[in-house]
Amino acid sequence: MRLIHAAVLSLSLIPLAAAAQDEDALEQAVEARHGYMLGLALNMAPLASMAKGDMPYDEATATFHARNLAALGAYQVQMHFLPGTAQGEIEDSDLLPAALQNTADVTARHDALTQATAAAPAGVVGGAEQVAAVVRNIGGTCKACHDQYRAK
Repeated sequence: MRLIHAAVLSLSLIPLAAAAQDEDALEQAVEARHGYMLGLALNMAPLASMAKGDMPYDEATATFHARNLAALGAYQVQMHFLPGTAQGEIEDSDLLPAALQNTADVTARHDALTQATAAAPAGVVGGAEQVAAVVRNIGGTCKACHDQYRAK
């Protein structure tokens, strides 16, 4: 009889364990998005500083960060845009629910980022003026998506 009770009890806990696992997956998706955006920001910052003249132009440094941006742009981040990860659905998310309702548009905007970052390594060669053009191009793709799908 105790064996039956133990079996019934353990079966009743399965949905709780699944819910906890689902919550972990959602939290990890938000954390991964944050990490991705941080990676972009940390590599854009030196390029923006060079473009503004706040930091001397250095081709090796510019190329280093541009290559990192190209790698990040090629990453398929859509896997971290899970239902249940929008603002108001989970803590620490600035993602507007509209992003999860317009996944084709989010994908198209990320494709624009992929193209802009792919051009960055060749684009930063030759001086701060070239870096400024790359920063404007990549920054414009970021802004277009954030204006539409990120809470202010």
